[in-house]
Amino acid sequence: MKLCQFHVPGKGTRVGVVEGDDVLDITSPKAGAGSVLALIESCGTAAGIERRAREIARRARTRIPWGELDRPPSPRRAHLLAPLHPPEVWGAGITYRRSMQYYEAHTGEHGRTKGIYDYVYESERPELFFKATASRTVGPNAPIGVRADSRLTAVEAELAVVVARDGRIVGYAAANDVSAWDIERENPLFLPQSKVFGGCFAFGPVLATPSEVGDAHGLDLTCRIFRHGRLSFEGRVNTREMKRRCDDLVGWLRRHNPVPPGTVLSTGTGILVPDEHALDEGDVVEIDLERIGRLRNPVRRLR
Repeated sequence: MKLCQFHVPGKGTRVGVVEGDDVLDITSPKAGAGSVLALIESCGTAAGIERRAREIARRARTRIPWGELDRPPSPRRAHLLAPLHPPEVWGAGITYRRSMQYYEAHTGEHGRTKGIYDYVYESERPELFFKATASRTVGPNAPIGVRADSRLTAVEAELAVVVARDGRIVGYAAANDVSAWDIERENPLFLPQSKVFGGCFAFGPVLATPSEVGDAHGLDLTCRIFRHGRLSFEGRVNTREMKRRCDDLVGWLRRHNPVPPGTVLSTGTGILVPDEHALDEGDVVEIDLERIGRLRNPVRRLR
């Protein structure tokens, strides 16, 4: 099942089930479906969410074509929102070998030397960091941000997981862990500033349940950057190349760290965008994730 959230003028946030090219409005606060987060909180499991959504869908009458929602946000027109207003967003780093090799480029007389990213990749403990709150998160077609004090902010196209209260994964989405690489490279202790700012995280276009996705470690992921309407970068990876599994990352996240239901964990990138494709005002980023859909966002430089 694919769930989404969308805005309708005069009605506010609505909950939808994607059925083919249509979205069926299943919004029902009395039935625990006032939002996708409310569904997760009240149902607790992916099976429970699907069961509740189907029960409501049998009585639902309003259908909206997906194409009428997949548009830039406007208070005067219906449009997609992030599929969830997450109470917390976390990120994982160096989960793909190519990430470790890209970030660590120390060379010496005897060749490449071992650095901190090698240690992170080889360690039992993963790199986990706090990424965003709902107010810093955007959905499809909404602008992602570039810090005014950064000249090298990059796309990080990723698979994101959504967890319930007990840590079980209830959904997946495409994600963009927008990151100011120049700030992080200046000093690893600056990582929070490279990761956390307005519009630093985008995800969507839907929340797809595990039964919809199947094996999350076998999905094709593609990232494209368009500049002045032309394709300037395209990269691909498959999630089978992740060293760490999603449930293992969630286990580490929840170790002595209770997270609320609806928490999002972005699982790291395996598409490393060359520095010459640093994001700038007016760029458009597209992330396609197999069995989930396309996440599209314009770029805005923060003032």
